[in-house]
Amino acid sequence: MMHEWFAVRCVFQWNEAGRRPYEERLTVWRAAGMEGALAAAEAEAREYAEAMGATYLGLTQGYETGLVELASGSEVFSLLRDSPLPPEEYLDRHFDTGSEHQNTT
Repeated sequence: MMHEWFAVRCVFQWNEAGRRPYEERLTVWRAAGMEGALAAAEAEAREYAEAMGATYLGLTQGYETGLVELASGSEVFSLLRDSPLPPEEYLDRHFDTGSEHQNTT
């Protein structure tokens, strides 16, 4: 059986003095199927949380890329969400709340 690439998103909460930010972390895994990729990602998520002083919240979402080889521009994660919100409100609600720790362009 050929192994494909899977992307897995896991969610964490950091334990920082005075605040408790959340982290959504995407990792890629080569596996024979989604079950194997999720198991590997969950095991790594527990190790990552322990090493970083964070809490793994148990949310794991997988995405099957359908690719045997990754290249620049390969889609590694996609999530569709139904919403009645117009675009600007949707982005503000889900992605640009003002409390993200990020560099933007």
